[in-house]
Amino acid sequence: MTPPPRALLLDAMGTLITLRESVGVSYATVANRHGLQIDPLCIDRVFPELIRQAPPLAFPGVAEADLRRAEINWWSDRISAAMTTAPLPAGLAEDLFEHFADPAQWRLFPEVPTCLERWRKRGLRLAIVSNFDSRLPVLLEGLGIDQLFDSVVVSSSAGAAKPDPKPFRLALEALGIEAQDAWHVGDSAEDVSGAAAAGVRCLLVQRP
Repeated sequence: MTPPPRALLLDAMGTLITLRESVGVSYATVANRHGLQIDPLCIDRVFPELIRQAPPLAFPGVAEADLRRAEINWWSDRISAAMTTAPLPAGLAEDLFEHFADPAQWRLFPEVPTCLERWRKRGLRLAIVSNFDSRLPVLLEGLGIDQLFDSVVVSSSAGAAKPDPKPFRLALEALGIEAQDAWHVGDSAEDVSGAAAAGVRCLLVQRP
């Protein structure tokens, strides 16, 4: 019989939180302010594959002071490819970066607050392990769940992205927990293989 965990490592996007409107709608709205007419449906069709093919959202060796610029540059390449526009209008990538830094653009999945509170009451340590960037802590705060986590590990500052085991190991180290005492909850193949590489059991969330 598998012993219960002492800690949970949780993916963020698609597991705990999701966008209120599609990427395509947001891209089209912000692009319109810069004089570009974009079809939201076209963006939504190509965006998932662009993200799958992208290099890791991780910047090993980049100083903290330079991290935000590295993140914007990474997203700028994805935005340009999705819009098939190069070069992008000045300021468009920065505006989109800030757009998705606004907690109002995101929502929690309905069951998340109850689950997090229940896990905390059971004494579980909680950490986030996400292939995202420095905006995530601000989003968690704006959504009212930041205080429920003991650690937040994002790939951009960790210098490695799932399925690399490094983000998981950083979270375990921050919690003071051994791999066999933690479970990971995520929604992607990267969650499964990354957790396995770190020696952590993974539970896969399958949302519609």
